[in-house]
Amino acid sequence: MTEQAIQQLAPWGNFYVIVGSSAAALIGIQFVVIALIANMRKLATAESIRAFGTPTVVHLGEALVVSALMSAPWHSLSRASIALATCGLGGLAYATLAIHRARLQTTYKPVWEDWIWYAVLPYSAYAALAGAALLLRSTTQAALFVIGAAALGFLLIGIHNAWDTVTHVVVTGVHGDATKKD
Repeated sequence: MTEQAIQQLAPWGNFYVIVGSSAAALIGIQFVVIALIANMRKLATAESIRAFGTPTVVHLGEALVVSALMSAPWHSLSRASIALATCGLGGLAYATLAIHRARLQTTYKPVWEDWIWYAVLPYSAYAALAGAALLLRSTTQAALFVIGAAALGFLLIGIHNAWDTVTHVVVTGVHGDATKKD
């Protein structure tokens, strides 16, 4: 790693340890919660899980991957830039697929807040990550803040959407009404 890259990435170490560890823990908790509530209700379909549950795990996974990439011992910022841009562009493709799945599923009709948290914010975070990754070498300080914001965004989106999913399952599991979601 060049001395310049070390100097620019080093101050971010603790930030990415916190974000990455949190994302990893929440991924594990999401699996545990899904396993525990699997027998609680019969309203979930594979299409609704693919539309709302899987993207939550993917966004938390993205926070973990970005944190790992930003903590890796890169020899140059250009290699980190390529890896991060690949994650951002891949995330944009996945976010597009997730939006398509949300529109096709018939178990639940998303409201405007759902479209913000499940479509607009993830898509924006992936676009920001891809853009900042491409600018990492030329505007390093600004790009580092945008990459950090994107990683934190993935974590917060994952937290919100995991909570949203769990409360929806609990409420509809008790009342049997799949048209309302908290």
